[in-house]
Amino acid sequence: MSDTAAFRIQDIKARIRAAEDEAGRAPGSVELVAVSKTFDADAIRPVLQTGQRVFGENRVQEAAGKWPALRQEFAGVELHLIGPLQSNKTAEAVALFDVIETVDREKIAREIAKESARQGRTPRLYVQVDIGEEEQKAGVAPREAVDFVRRCREEFGLAIEGLMCIPPVDEHPGPYFALLQKLAGEAGVEKLSMGMSGDFERAIPFGATSVRVGSAIFGTRG
Repeated sequence: MSDTAAFRIQDIKARIRAAEDEAGRAPGSVELVAVSKTFDADAIRPVLQTGQRVFGENRVQEAAGKWPALRQEFAGVELHLIGPLQSNKTAEAVALFDVIETVDREKIAREIAKESARQGRTPRLYVQVDIGEEEQKAGVAPREAVDFVRRCREEFGLAIEGLMCIPPVDEHPGPYFALLQKLAGEAGVEKLSMGMSGDFERAIPFGATSVRVGSAIFGTRG
């Protein structure tokens, strides 16, 4: 497993570098978020041993069950919440995660502000945009995204640093990545979390600053 993880990480990072170069972007301008959701500590440990330190998880409770111990073993881990956040999990999320990428409604913004003040801990924050306006997906509608970022800042005092999206499956992602890039410019945010295992190379020309790659590193989930 260790050799497999090392090979896969090396391959993904080489592909990121090649896409950066092709897009005329500076080397290292795109961060790899290794998506470790549904994988246990034994599966994650070999990836940590390659030097990878930035990971994404979908569920607060699952992450809380494995990452505190892994952080004791490996220094410098940065943990991103990339799945929907329930309001009753906000306190735990603020305590555990370094980055919350799924701020998607006023109630969550308010709870994060409250917990950040209470805990004296301020995770970096992204607003999730439902870029394809799909009913089954979380996120703010594209037409509401810029105003929502403004309200997060002005009403709740949150320092929103980026936008995140998941384009519709089986559609060309380019137009959706272009739209998120446009919205980020209008909202005055610098970070763009977009692109996953199947399309991260397409996201890089549109300004992705981080890509979320899971199956191409860990393999198929059971």
